Amino acid sequence: MSEKEVTPNTTAVALKYDGGMSAPKVVAKGKGEIAQQIMTIAKEHGVPLYEDGELVKLLSRLDLDEEIPNNLYQAVAEVLAFIYSINNKLMDLPSETKSTE
Repeated sequence: MSEKEVTPNTTAVALKYDGGMSAPKVVAKGKGEIAQQIMTIAKEHGVPLYEDGELVKLLSRLDLDEEIPNNLYQAVAEVLAFIYSINNKLMDLPSETKSTE
């Protein structure tokens, strides 16, 4: 995701998924400064950011700790595939060149 100015309408949603879960779930969401904090924490922990305004709009309607509904599986699977591909590429880099910034 490119560096953009965070506005009061900027929205971020964080998902969590591991193989033992039945579906990814929403673990953080917010607008404005909260969205900025979510993105900052993600960057600090090496979590890639993925930008999709329509998907964020749909995911932000979910409650915290709520699993994503079946109708969003395909869209979220594409996000996870993107993240896995980035992580795999980073693992192939020499350690001195690894960076998620």
